[in-house]
Amino acid sequence: MIGIASMQCHSMMMMRRMTQGSVAANLSLRRQTLSTTNTNTNANTNTNTNANTNANSNGGFTTAAALVTSTISTNGVATITLNDPDRLNALTAPMGDQLTALVRDLQCDQGLRACVLTGAGKAFSSGGDLDFLEDRTRSPALENAETMRAFYDKFLVVRTMPVPVIAAINGAAIGAGLCLAAACDMRVVAESAKLGWTFATLGLHPGMAATHFTPQLLGTQTAASYLLTGRIFNGTKAVEMGLALEAHADTTSVLPAAQKLAEDIAAASPVAVRACTKSLRLGANQGLERALSREADCQAHSYASADMLEGLAAVRERRRPKF
Repeated sequence: MIGIASMQCHSMMMMRRMTQGSVAANLSLRRQTLSTTNTNTNANTNTNTNANTNANSNGGFTTAAALVTSTISTNGVATITLNDPDRLNALTAPMGDQLTALVRDLQCDQGLRACVLTGAGKAFSSGGDLDFLEDRTRSPALENAETMRAFYDKFLVVRTMPVPVIAAINGAAIGAGLCLAAACDMRVVAESAKLGWTFATLGLHPGMAATHFTPQLLGTQTAASYLLTGRIFNGTKAVEMGLALEAHADTTSVLPAAQKLAEDIAAASPVAVRACTKSLRLGANQGLERALSREADCQAHSYASADMLEGLAAVRERRRPKF
């Protein structure tokens, strides 16, 4: 999953053009305005809504909601936004599919220098979707293991970007939402952001590489204390622990700060930056596939437990779980 994307650019783009028609083809035109009706578009950026487009019964096209959007500046800095603010950017399979499609497009942009990932509204991501989790409690364990392993890949696709990815954690990053941020190469955070790998308080084994990247970032002992308790902490603490580079009191300063760091990277040699990014991830990815398989199996086991049912009920009823 992690190392094969760069050779697929041409074939992926051709397939998407053939299957989605001229609307999808426009998504690959990274530096050309996609909407001729929006006269207020900034001349220095190109916006990509990455919405799914499907033919309707009348031979036209219908466009699904854009759960992931992007812009790219003239200096090669892409900003990807998780765009489901009403649900605090909960991670869903449709969102993951759109993120994967967008990343595949960006991989083919040779002018790309750096990338920033953030969330629309007041949260980075609240984590897994409760309806999705409840569906897993009614599905067979083997099916759940396969489902979860595929689900991880939809979001960990950010690690296949050929350039550094900086998470701009503008608000809450909980559970899988924090896992996504941790999978990025660097993180900038709001001081007040609520963060936590809260899986254990839900009756669920951690997933999406939580058991792989958290010990790398925090050290084994500190990682264990947060993964086993589900303890919530803030952005200031994240910087103290080495999880984030810097914390900002003003939440609106988080994205500009992350973009400034991306611009500094973009000013460096693109050949050196791309090679160094690959080298750094090479070490960090050692053992990743094994960890993801283990997590998917353990989560499948969790879904079949009474603890998981109690954890979900507690969330729905806004109370503490009683395991």
